[in-house]
Amino acid sequence: MKIELKNVSYLYNKGLPTEVKALENVSLEIQTHEFIGLIGHTGSGKSTLVQLLNGLLIPTEGDVIIDGVNSKIKEKRRDLRFKVGLVFQYPENQLFEETIAKDVAFGPKNMGLSEDEIEKRVKESMEMVGLNYEKYKDKSPFELSGGQQRRVAVAGIISMRPKVLVLDELTAGLDPRGREEIFNHIINLYNNDPELSIVLVSHSMEDVAKYVKRVIVMDNSRVFSDMGTYDTFSKKDLESIGLDIPQITKFMKKYKKAGHDVRDDIYTVKDAKEELLKYFGGKNE
Repeated sequence: MKIELKNVSYLYNKGLPTEVKALENVSLEIQTHEFIGLIGHTGSGKSTLVQLLNGLLIPTEGDVIIDGVNSKIKEKRRDLRFKVGLVFQYPENQLFEETIAKDVAFGPKNMGLSEDEIEKRVKESMEMVGLNYEKYKDKSPFELSGGQQRRVAVAGIISMRPKVLVLDELTAGLDPRGREEIFNHIINLYNNDPELSIVLVSHSMEDVAKYVKRVIVMDNSRVFSDMGTYDTFSKKDLESIGLDIPQITKFMKKYKKAGHDVRDDIYTVKDAKEELLKYFGGKNE
């Protein structure tokens, strides 16, 4: 499934003294089975962009084409929202049912599916995020840890079988173990579904560097750059627009400046380890 944004602009409070231009002339495409990072400082247009991806917001100018359908066609928007699943920051705050199974079933019920299909999807979706159906189905979501609640919320979205999964600050507020666990499940989802695309919105340059293959950088309501992860961190001056770079990249740049003949175009711990082992004449065991 493909999403196309064609010369998209978006205004909040159009025509009022408080009018704000959140996006200006944005054009980009999301193809089948991409893993994309979306980064930018607060107010750069990221949140507006992701809400345009499934018709929650409609462009003030330009067009958003989702699986061949223009989001401006009002009667088609409901279907579009099943195709593009949005997991907002702290999604566990939106849990409300008395049991985990009922919460995960909420979306499929709204789709008008049969009871058998709903149960099947609930089981599969819970297992996909590492929650055993028999063990957890009758538990209250509020008995779980923060990381487990986050997984329930993700299961509720993937139970609708979206073709694009948008994750807005997925691991915000989680401890390192919780972050790693939920990312492991997301990577498994991506690897096991050749039609699924994922858009990861994050302030963590480490997460973006580690997981995504393409990075869209937003700045001042426009696309600053749109390229592969390596090129984004090695060729673009992200600090010039107020963005950070991965800590390991900072370390390698400082280490090279101190007189060590190492590559500084490195953005993952794994690559840094390999480079330093090579520099010191060791071997990666």
